[in-house]
Order: sequence, then C-alpha cells, then structure tokens
Amino acid sequence: MHSRSFVTGVLAVILLAVGGAASVAAQDFELTVENIMRGPELVGSAPQRLRGGGGFSGGGAVFSWSPDSRYIYFRWQQPGVDTTAVPYRVAAGGGDPERIPDEVADTVLAGRAVWSPDGRRAIYSVSEDLVLWDDGRKRFLTETFENEQAPRWSADGESIFFLRGGNAFAMDLERGAIRQLTDIRRGDAPREPTESQGQRKFLIDQQQELFDVIRRGVTTQAVGVDAQGGEEDDRPKPFYPGADRTAGGMQVSPNGDYVLLTVTERPRGSQQTEMAVWVTDDGYASTRNIRTKVGDVQSKSRAAILEVATGEVTFVGDSVGTGDRNMRGLAVSPNSRHALVRVETHDNEDRWYVVVDLPSMEERVVDHLHDDAWLAGPSYNTAGFMPDGETVYFGSETTGWAHLYTVPAVGGEAQALTSGEWEVLSARLSPDGETWYITANKEGFGEIHFYTMQAGGGTLTQVTRTVGRQDVEVSPDGRRLAIRHSEANRPPELYVQENRAGREMRQVTLSTTEEWRSYDWIVPEIVTIPANDGVGVPARLYQPHNPVPAGQRPAVIFVHGAGYTQNVHNWWSNYYREYMFHHLLASEGYTVIDIDYRASAGHGRDWRTAIYRHMGGRDLDDQVDGARWLVENMGIHPEKIGIYGGSYGGFISLMAMFTKPGVFKAGAALRPVTDWAHYNHGYTSNILNEPQHDTLAYKRSSPIYFAEGLEGHLLMAHGMVDDNVHFLDTVRLTQRLIELKKENWEVAMYPVEPHGFRQITSWIDEYRRIHKLFERTLK
Repeated sequence: MHSRSFVTGVLAVILLAVGGAASVAAQDFELTVENIMRGPELVGSAPQRLRGGGGFSGGGAVFSWSPDSRYIYFRWQQPGVDTTAVPYRVAAGGGDPERIPDEVADTVLAGRAVWSPDGRRAIYSVSEDLVLWDDGRKRFLTETFENEQAPRWSADGESIFFLRGGNAFAMDLERGAIRQLTDIRRGDAPREPTESQGQRKFLIDQQQELFDVIRRGVTTQAVGVDAQGGEEDDRPKPFYPGADRTAGGMQVSPNGDYVLLTVTERPRGSQQTEMAVWVTDDGYASTRNIRTKVGDVQSKSRAAILEVATGEVTFVGDSVGTGDRNMRGLAVSPNSRHALVRVETHDNEDRWYVVVDLPSMEERVVDHLHDDAWLAGPSYNTAGFMPDGETVYFGSETTGWAHLYTVPAVGGEAQALTSGEWEVLSARLSPDGETWYITANKEGFGEIHFYTMQAGGGTLTQVTRTVGRQDVEVSPDGRRLAIRHSEANRPPELYVQENRAGREMRQVTLSTTEEWRSYDWIVPEIVTIPANDGVGVPARLYQPHNPVPAGQRPAVIFVHGAGYTQNVHNWWSNYYREYMFHHLLASEGYTVIDIDYRASAGHGRDWRTAIYRHMGGRDLDDQVDGARWLVENMGIHPEKIGIYGGSYGGFISLMAMFTKPGVFKAGAALRPVTDWAHYNHGYTSNILNEPQHDTLAYKRSSPIYFAEGLEGHLLMAHGMVDDNVHFLDTVRLTQRLIELKKENWEVAMYPVEPHGFRQITSWIDEYRRIHKLFERTLK
C-alpha cells in the first residue's frame, strides 16, 4: 500500500491529464523509430482484469467486481512504481487504487460469477476450485488437484452442477455430497463377448461345475454387485462417444435430469504443417506441428442429450438441413423443458436454431438464416434462453446489421429487440434477468458505448457518453460500472460511473508514462473517400508538418491487418506503434491515411462480405481510390505514394505492388499471406470456399500468382517462427521472385519472432527498414 501523499500526487496527475494540462513541451520528446518502437515501455500498460478467462456467464470480463459490489479488482503496472502488472483494488465509487499482496489476490472472489436463482449466493472459481459466496462468507466447495469448472445452479438453489475431468457432477450444498451424473469414456463401447470355444470354453465350464458362487453369479469381480451379493449401485451408465470422438460443452438441466453435450469427431488423415524453430537452447533446430491448411479434412460435431437416470443418449439436430453440417448444443432452458441446438452447414452459409423439447426429444426450427457469402458478425455467437424458459434470444444479421432477436420456444415469428444501421457488438442479461447490458456503435461507427434495455425490449438507454470506446463491467448489484475507456490519443484507463445515464465518469488509473505524455499526440481526422463504386469509405488522416508545395508531396497508406477488424474510430488503436509511426512520417512531410476498406469490422454485413471469392478485389480498390483521393485533394505527387501493412495488410500491400502498376512507388509487406491455399481453414474457407472446389477464387486472390507484375520497390519482413502466417509463405514468394528475375525487392527475416513481434529490437529493425524504404523511394 502506498502512502497517502504518494496516492494524492498520482490523482493530481490524473486530474491534470483528464483536463489536458499535463502535457510537457513537445520538444522534450524525441520522435524516432528507436523511441516509439519501445511499445509498452514507452506508452505504459493499461489495467486489466484480475485473472484470465471470461467467467462463467458468457463474454469476457473487463474488470473484476467483488460479489458485494464494494471493490473493483484489477492488475496494473503503475508507471514508475511497478516493474510488472500486480494486483490492485479500488472502491466502487472511485478513489485511491490500493496495491494488494499476491497471496491475498489469489484468494479474492472477483470477476463474473454464477448467481443463485434467488440472487443471494454466488459461485466463483479460484485456482480451479469452486467457492461459494453466501452473504459475505466464503466456503470452498472443492479443494482438489483437478479443475472444477462451468458451475450452474439447480432450479431449487439447493445444489450446483459442475464439470470435472470431462464429466458432469452434482453437489448437495447442505450435505456436501457429490454425485457423478455422467460416465463419459473414450473410444468405442466394449464388444459383447462371443461364445467361447476350445480351451476357454473348457475353463468356463469347469468353473461352473466346481463353484457354487459362480453358478449363483456372486463374485467380487462382478460389475455393479458388491461382495455380499448386493443390488446394483446407482452409478451412471457409461457413454462411449466412439473412436476419435470426444464429448464436451456439457450443460446440466436445472432439474438435474438431462445433460446437453456436443460430440466432436477429430479428423482422420489430415496433415499438420511443421514449423522450424531456429534459435534454441541447445543449438539444434527443432520443429513444431502447427495446423492444417484450408481444404484439409476438418473435425465434425453432433449435439446430444443424455438422460441422467438411464444413461440413454439421443443425438439431436441431425434431421435439420442437408449435406455436411455441424451441430452444437448451446443451452438448456431455466425451466428444464427445452434445449437449444445450433446447426450449421459446412460452407457456413446456413444456420438453424433448433429447440428440442424435454423429455419427448421433439425438435423444431425456430430460426433459419442464410447468407450467399458466409455467416458471421459481432453477435453471431449470442444465443440462449430468456428467464421464462419459453423464449429464445439470439443475434442475427438478417437485416444486414447485427441485432438482437427473440422467438418463442414453441416456434413463431422472431421479434427484433434492436434495429437500425448500426451493430450490437455484445449483449448479455443482468443476473436477475430483467435488463439487457448492450455494447453497440449506435452513435456512429467511430464510437462504442454501453446501453441498457428492458429484457422484453423497448427503449435503448445510452448510459456512457464520453467520446471514444467504453467496455463495461457492471457491478453484481447493478448500481455501478467499471469502464475501460480510451480515446484516439489516450490509451485505455479504468473509470467508474453510476449505472445511470448522464452520470459523471471518473478516472481511477493513469497508466501512461510521463515521457509519452510529453508529446502532443493528435486525434486523427476521420475523412470519407469516395470509392469508384459510389460508396464513401472512411479513413483516418495525418496531416504533414511543413508540407512541400502541392503536387510534390509524398504520402503513405497504412493497411490494417485481420481483414475483419476496425482502425478508423475515436478510440485507442491496437496499432498504436503504427499510430506513433504515422506521427513521425507526418513530422517529416508525409501525408498518411489508413482506411477501413471493404471487409473491415463495424460497418455491417455488406461491408464484411464484399470480398467474398475475391480478396484483393474490392478491398484493394479502396486503397487505390485512397491514392487517387490523395492526389486530387491533398496535393500528393502521383509517383510518391507508398503502402504498407502486416498480415492481411501485408497481403494487400503485395497485391497493390503486383497488380496496380504505377499507383504505388513502394510497399512494405509484413508477415504477409502470399498464397491463401496455405492459410488456415476456419478463416479462409468462409471467404474463398475450398481450393479444390473454387480454384478461381484462390488464383485471383493469391499474390504469388501475380508476382511478375512487380515494378516498384518492395520490402518483405517476416518472423521465422510465425505460427499464424507461416514463414513458408514468404519463402515461396521469394523463390518465385528469383525465378522471375525481379529487381528492387528485399526480405528481412526475424529468427525468434512469431506473428506479433515480441522483441523491441525486432520492432526497431523492421520499422527502420520501412522508414528507409519510403525515404529512399518517395522523396
């Protein structure tokens, strides 16, 4: 714990920072590649939740509330005080952050819990054990070396259900007695014994002839019978999923009668990619198995319901749809009358929500969604039952925007709870089931706020209003918010606020270093670029310092990675090193833009799927339109435009250099995909289908087929232990460029780096090369 005078000083700095008066003269900060690529060492580290994992109630917790709603717990590396992230807590109303010892933090009940039906008790997970919180008292329910997880309450609140070692258990809270509900084993069920012959038949007949206990069937080895000849016990009947199959995702019905589960079959005959590890402890290179490639055989899943009393297993959802499909058990209704199953086609173009009645196992489809491209969106995995047990809720892009819907479990017309040309990014019900907690970009694609709404729908109330992004964790009593807030030029910090619209949001932490705050970091202007198809494409603009005369100015376009992510907004960017690098370029006379090209997140279904069957098509056209806009509106010389980006951004940079001659003088492709046939299945097959079935999509989307078009100056940079986009991608393209006798290209290799670099020296080396490339070719 810090002294009062120290904490008072910290809060004084916080207040100054909030008011914008804490900046020191900009000239005190040295804006260089070596400086800005220090990352967290320069910028600081934002506060995080106390423990990993997203809790049991769905979604990732932002910060960790105590069950009595008195404290917020978090990990924080306070600049100038802590050398690593350590546990802190702060009172619900704000105030002085208090450092707590690690051994205390290890036993703290904090984060999302599972609350009892009466809302008075909660179950937490601490060090893989289950702990009961009951009116301020805590009691360890398990203390084992195994991992007890996914607790749920029984309908009467007298028992809990949980998973351990791949099986479901029930615990009577009053007696502490534990009963195993399932006996899920590995492989195929044992074969029935065949009729013995020869020598074995002789021995069996001899036993029957000699021993009375054998003739009466009383042996100590007999399964289900005790040594005194007692009745069979009540142990669960074994369930054998089959060879290469596993059962998981188990959910026990609140009455304890049924278990919903998903059986997954591992693929047979698939081939893993081996990745070389070059720098090792013993000096010998080693290899690691990473993943399969798109189009290889994939796992399959089926949903099943196990009846606890009999052990009988019924597979459900198989009758819905046609062709290759996957079924997944999602939820059991609070009244134990229904189960919810999702059925998806292998090509991810159709999705059905199926309600299964208990105990009849009658099935009916309550919603079907089709997309000619592929199904996804920010609320795609939002689904479950309302507290009445007779209503299903789910997220859907049926209007082209991700919104929240309900439909009766008996079937009928779905009702939209939200609507409009904006997206529900996440939604969950309050512990009492009466209120929706919703995160959405309703105020515009550049803002993310927290909203509340009655469970049955109605008015959406905007609770947070400060410019930027708000990720919120509501206190268990629903009265206060722990907010992770950031703005375009301010990294995330912990704030607190009453859970009421218009209330003040108060800052708790100050995580940035004094050195970083000494520079006048700007809020990039958001502009709209008219695309050649008439659509307005958003971009962030960095204006140059002391620009050269119009028509002679250089420019750089940055392409964000991941495809489906967002970088044009009013909150702190994940690409914060690039954000600082763009300040450096602007200080040297460059105009810089980064574009939310087609396929980016935050702009609805049509934006997301515009690249279907052609990556490097519409998304690349948006970069070209950006270059044209720079020439026409920003005084840029048409032969002084560069482009760069990593991962998907590296892929686009390659396509730009190979297929748009004369538009970009130089490009830097970092950890780029060079051939989509070598990327993973889950991402690639949605967009391009499978290579063996859609050859055209892969050929027109893969840079390696267009390498002969290189005319400008190209830098490729790749980590050699990249387990996402494999270094092999760059190796294959390198050989292709050699065979094509191309000039003005180079490759930078980073022997110890994965997809996201970890070493400061690697960041510095990579961005020095990018900077030199642009300085050499664009000026």
